[in-house]
Amino acid sequence: MSTLTASPAPPSPRTAVPIGVGPLRSSGVFIGRSIRHSLRDGEGLLMAIVLPIMLMLLFTYVFGGAIAGDGYIDYVVPGIILTTAGFGAASVAVSVNHDITRGAMRRFRTMPIVASTVLVGHTVSSVIRNLVATVVVLGVALAVGFRPDATVLEWLGALGLVTLWIVAITALFAFVGLVAGSPESANAYGFGLLFLPYLSSAFAPIETMPEWLQPMATYQPVNPVIESIRGLLVGGETSTGAALAWCAGIIAVAVGLVVWRFPRTRDR
Repeated sequence: MSTLTASPAPPSPRTAVPIGVGPLRSSGVFIGRSIRHSLRDGEGLLMAIVLPIMLMLLFTYVFGGAIAGDGYIDYVVPGIILTTAGFGAASVAVSVNHDITRGAMRRFRTMPIVASTVLVGHTVSSVIRNLVATVVVLGVALAVGFRPDATVLEWLGALGLVTLWIVAITALFAFVGLVAGSPESANAYGFGLLFLPYLSSAFAPIETMPEWLQPMATYQPVNPVIESIRGLLVGGETSTGAALAWCAGIIAVAVGLVVWRFPRTRDR
């Protein structure tokens, strides 16, 4: 007598295993999440704008006369723009570390999404936030006497360089957030990157610095970016090739470090 074996019933829609979402959709979700967090952190957003403005006013009205006299604001604004980008991107290190140390990243890894796209969300929202802060700082600079003579193409070139630098510095801060042991240490480690504009031609000509310091100030990554933005906006020599090379190199190294570190990060 033969035995009939019943075939398993197909899974119902309620019990089917979810296939998850792709990287584009999950990136969009995390970008929206990071933007909402930025808007809710009104104090952090305000300080990222107010501090560079205060710095610009300090150097223009307190130190400007001793450094360069009249017209110093045209010289200093490109450096302030890069400083604004640094202040704004620094919060990414803390935000990424919060996701790791407070358990959010552990939850993301268990969901049917591409967990690494949380870093895309932090990066894109940082670019948007920093561009808004840059526009505000430029508006204040124009109100207090900044007078660029750039063409439309030169403005677009300067904006492109600023955006590329924001992406580069944000990627570095994202890696800092991955390796730091706590939000406080992430903030402390990233603080060193904020000093790079001061060790450049952002606030004073390099030839006025001590001879032993001049090579260090000349060949560090921020300097060609600042000089290129200054040359595009107010005229003078530019170092666009070096600026693009530095930005592309930093992005490549930072992305490589993040790709290497993210799967090895222990969620706490």
